[in-house]
Amino acid sequence: MTGPYTERDVSGRTSPWTDDRLREELIRRYSAPGASRGRRLRAIVKRSAWGFVTGFAHAIKRLLDVAGAIFLMIVLAPFLVLVAILIVVGDPGPVFFRQQRVGRLGRLFGMWKFRSMYVDAEARKVALMAQNEMAGGVTFKMKDDPRVTKVGRFIRRASIDELPQLWNVLVGDMSLVGPRPPVPKEVAEYTLADRRRLEVTPGITCIWQVSGRSSIPFPQQVELDVAYIESQSFWLDVLLLLRTIPAVLFGKGAY
Repeated sequence: MTGPYTERDVSGRTSPWTDDRLREELIRRYSAPGASRGRRLRAIVKRSAWGFVTGFAHAIKRLLDVAGAIFLMIVLAPFLVLVAILIVVGDPGPVFFRQQRVGRLGRLFGMWKFRSMYVDAEARKVALMAQNEMAGGVTFKMKDDPRVTKVGRFIRRASIDELPQLWNVLVGDMSLVGPRPPVPKEVAEYTLADRRRLEVTPGITCIWQVSGRSSIPFPQQVELDVAYIESQSFWLDVLLLLRTIPAVLFGKGAY
């Protein structure tokens, strides 16, 4: 069908093109072999350049993770042994607690922590669900959780219980910096927007952990994680690692 082509330009004026002239131009532009090859070549170059940039960024992040994990595991080795002894003395049982978590793109892995709760903690959780203090209801948190041992309260407040995750970083399950890995039950309750947290490798520390930790409601945690995903860089990771030090020392929002 012929007639005026009525799309307006940025100034609001009607285009002088007719439907026939527009059709002819489109046919000429996309049927010319040279032009088509040129567009394909530019697309390939752009795609390759983007792949190189993102691949290089991932390689640098992985290098930071491996170097940082090895350094911290060596330096902290005597302290980790001491913590292990205190855990066993405070409540006989396993030193470590391995929990299934959801990683990048939904991949399941076993995340390690120092055990900070009594051995029967999981069995006692059912009776405590009604006392969940985490806004949003997806994750479970209690400031005075009766399942936590005396030693556990200390290592939790100082985030010492998270140190075994350096092993998860070393083997590639986690990163030093990234959204905290959720448990499968939490992911089952995620909205589509919440699932954006699974686009990157989870980390030991993240934006909301250095900004208030458990005192930040779950919806805001998601917003902060998405903000990190959209702006992550080597220097942002370094900044968050540096901010983790005072956050751990002062223990704001930790329980």
